[in-house]
Amino acid sequence: MDGTLVDGAVRVGGDARQRFYDARGYGRPLDRNRVELAPVEAAHLLSRGDLDAVVDEREGSETRLDFREFLARTGTALRFTVYRDLRDRGFYLSPAREGWPGVDEGDVRRGAPDGARIDFVVYPRGKGPWDDAVAYRIRVVGEREAVPAASLGGVVLAVVDEDGELTYFETDADPDIGVADDEGGDDGRGGADAIDGDDPTDDAPLPAGVDADLLEDRVVCYDADDLYERRFYGQRLLGRNAESGPLQLSLVEGAYLAQRGVLDVESDAVVGRGRDVEGERFDRRLRTYAALRDRGVVPKSGFKFGADFRVYEDFDGVESLSHSTDLVRVLGPGHDFYPRDLSLDVRLAGGVRKRMVFALTAANGQIDWLSAARLTP
Repeated sequence: MDGTLVDGAVRVGGDARQRFYDARGYGRPLDRNRVELAPVEAAHLLSRGDLDAVVDEREGSETRLDFREFLARTGTALRFTVYRDLRDRGFYLSPAREGWPGVDEGDVRRGAPDGARIDFVVYPRGKGPWDDAVAYRIRVVGEREAVPAASLGGVVLAVVDEDGELTYFETDADPDIGVADDEGGDDGRGGADAIDGDDPTDDAPLPAGVDADLLEDRVVCYDADDLYERRFYGQRLLGRNAESGPLQLSLVEGAYLAQRGVLDVESDAVVGRGRDVEGERFDRRLRTYAALRDRGVVPKSGFKFGADFRVYEDFDGVESLSHSTDLVRVLGPGHDFYPRDLSLDVRLAGGVRKRMVFALTAANGQIDWLSAARLTP
């Protein structure tokens, strides 16, 4: 059985609807039992021997293309790798093409300015394009292709590496972190000039005017046991086994507390020192830190894990400290991920049993959250 390449799709006659669409969810049905296949679907059927050839009539002569020639002519090798893998895993899936069954208008974004395209709509096992259910929306990229961070969320990134191996990353633009913005938490618009209330991680009001000094790249405060024991600010300057004594705070912690009048150091001085140390990135980190605290979670340095913060969602005191749940990396909203770097972050987070979260923090303080995790379909 042959197909014919017409206007970027392959049309097949005879009993194609029964053989391909009704039985196995390929393509979309046309009249007289014909079906229309996307090139990647036709390539898969060619590779299986279900199609003998595809006839290309565009050059005025009928050229019969086998699997090898068809791949070269249509440039579908990368998407074919993912399509074949998902079919081998037992899924039916549809290319995200306008008018294809199971594909919403919002899924057809190929060539969109923000790069937010979808390549495949994958149905739950046992279901197909005739069912009203979607398991995954897939975007296919090579390992060297830049992916705009703002284009992720609600999509599974299928990365094809140079060996042809596949890694799937599930992304979520609304990860649960403490109290969501619409439930009373901060919207992330705070920052270097923000002063906003008490610390939601503890019902008692924050202390005021705590004796403190700005020293190099940290703030040291005295008589502040409550800040550490009940709210997990800073670390004991005399060592983690010390039961009392001064606390050393990071510049981010010190700026956050100074802005709220907790410390008797000038908040502008702490913020200025932070900008001296790491430039405008300090402001982004401070806004993210404030947003996390205002969501009722406890952020601490993520340096040991190659991140900006590690996050404790359940905190009842230092004595009963549980493991942190998330790693947070602060990025600009225009950040482009390269799959290799994304893989490093996600692999590291998974290796220490944490979730990888990115805070896309704009200059005006708006934060868009994004999580990413490996997925085995």
